[in-house]
Amino acid sequence: MTAGTEEPAWKQRAVERSLRTAKERAGQRVQKFLDAAQEIIVEKGSTDFTVQEVVERSKLSLRSFYLQFDGKHELLLALFEEAVVRMSAQIRAATDNEDQPVEQLKVAVELLYELCQPDPVARRPLFTEFGTQLLISHPIEMRTAYSSLFGLFTELLERLRDAQGLRDDADPQRIASMMMQSIMFIAQPTSADMLPEPISAEEVWEFCAHGIVR
Repeated sequence: MTAGTEEPAWKQRAVERSLRTAKERAGQRVQKFLDAAQEIIVEKGSTDFTVQEVVERSKLSLRSFYLQFDGKHELLLALFEEAVVRMSAQIRAATDNEDQPVEQLKVAVELLYELCQPDPVARRPLFTEFGTQLLISHPIEMRTAYSSLFGLFTELLERLRDAQGLRDDADPQRIASMMMQSIMFIAQPTSADMLPEPISAEEVWEFCAHGIVR
């Protein structure tokens, strides 16, 4: 090795080991903050908490928190993305019980609707509070957070297309986007809803199906 060329292999290994260790520790701190925030959300049934509460629950420092997150919004976004990934896995597992593409899509639509509805027992404020706000105020972040769910719905619609069950002019990605937004919006209660009985998951499926299925 000549002067000015690559660093010695031992030095590269030492640096890589140091960076790997620092990354692992940072990951552990992030998880502690996420776990602490999730515990508080479950206890309160709301996303109405402070960064200081999370810091105290995690037993880490405020400085450490701001090294990992810009603030409460970014913490909630991280929790929300994790929740969407779990939701996607739950929906995918449910669709695996069906053989026909149209039935798989039906299961996905109805389950997503049920999971997005306010539930006083299950209490899912990340979806009923933060998710709704995110949809309106931070659409780009929303698209990123919902990428796993969007990928699942696109995949289900592509299966339906391949089975000759989707309208010829329907684009799976565009339909997946419109379908998801419609389902999540309908799931939220509104003072403008004049119906004496709430909309059912079956009705939501029928609404979606009439627009895409042959």
